[in-house]
This record gives sequence, C-alpha cells and structure tokens, in this order.
Amino acid sequence: MPEKVDSAYVGNELELFSHAQNWKRYWSSLIQPFLRGDVLEVGAGMGTNTRLLRNEQQRRWVCLEPDGRLLEQFHQSLAQDPLPQKCEIRQGTIADLPATDKFDALIYIDVLEHIPDDAAELKRAAAHLNPGGRVIVLSPAHQWLFSPFDAAIGHCRRYTKSSLRAAGAGANELRLERLVYLDSFGLFASAGNRLLLRQSMPTLQQILFWDRVLVPCSRMLDRYFGRQLGKSILGIWQRH
Repeated sequence: MPEKVDSAYVGNELELFSHAQNWKRYWSSLIQPFLRGDVLEVGAGMGTNTRLLRNEQQRRWVCLEPDGRLLEQFHQSLAQDPLPQKCEIRQGTIADLPATDKFDALIYIDVLEHIPDDAAELKRAAAHLNPGGRVIVLSPAHQWLFSPFDAAIGHCRRYTKSSLRAAGAGANELRLERLVYLDSFGLFASAGNRLLLRQSMPTLQQILFWDRVLVPCSRMLDRYFGRQLGKSILGIWQRH
C-alpha cells in the first residue's frame, strides 16, 4: 500500500462557501437517493458536506481527506457541531485504501477537478465499488469559465459533458447513468466574473446574493432547460 502523504489543500474558500445553504440543498437533493449502504466521501475537508448528507439511510460513512490541517479542523469542530451519525475519519487518498474496502457509493463533491489524473482516479474509484454501486461527481463546468478564482483554489480544470464522460471512459466497470448541468443563473454570474471582475475570490456578499437570489431561480429554470445549462456539472456512474 502506498505511504500516506499529508497533502495540503491550497484553497481557502471552504468556510466561505459553507454559507451557500440553498445551493447545498439543491445538489444534495439530486444525489441523496443514491447514498445508501456504505459510503466513501473523497476529499471530505472540514466535514461540511458530511453533515449535510450523512443520515440513518447509510450503514457506514467514511470521510477521506489528505490534508492534515483540514482534518484537524474537522476533529475540532465535532465538539461544537457533532455529526448526525457516526463516521470514520481517515487521512489519505483513495490510493491508500485496502483493496478489500468496498462501498455502495463514492462521492466527489468539488474534488475531482483538483486531481491531476482524473481518469486514473475514477478507475481507482471503480475498484472500490460493490456491484450496483455508484460514483457521484459534482464539479465546476466549462473550461471557458476558468478564472483566477479557479487557479487560486487549485483547480486543474473545469468540465464539459464530453470531458467528464472521457474521464470515466477508462473505467470499464462503470456505466454512465446521468450527466447534467446545474445552476443556469449561476452560469451567467460566473461569466460576468470571468469577463469583467476577474476576482480571485468572491466576497461573502456575492456568495449570499448568488445563493439566496440566483440559486432558487436556477432550480426552476434548470428544470425548464432539462438541466442542459449551468455552471456546475453532475455525473453519476454505476458499476455493472
């Protein structure tokens, strides 16, 4: 088994985006039906999404995070904000897992875009899935939106449907089940930042405006467009 490496996360946006409660409720409603049995959360960070997604529907939940600093913050937060259900918290990447460790769902929430070799990562993920299990990826969409903000928080890329489909194509055990864009109004806001503001980090006021005004509009408009337009992309693969 490879030696664990304390891989420091270069971004500092996690606390800022923890205020985006409408956005979190939106995307989580789309993946929650698949989170059953044993779940591995890759890149769990400080546990913000763990608290959102973990419930009695899962038998086991493993939080995997390579950054020791984030894990320390995660552990410290448990005294004030305990998890709704017991979780295993581990330091490392999926390459550190025993080959026998299998799951019914692996989730990458704003994580895969940070991994240089995303195709190899999804092949490793497939090897840790039980038959019928799913890999779920939520990532930023459209490389033309790549901005100073993306660079500042360590994004290697943003995805289109074709590029995310290609990332999973090498995992022969996986069948692509769903591939959609989310947050159509956010797409226009991101385009404005990319073309006009070119900020390396949004302000809290901008996050709250997007989350409280634009995201509710997106939830309605996305359905109208058949989720063919948005600043984020959701991919779900099933192991056959």
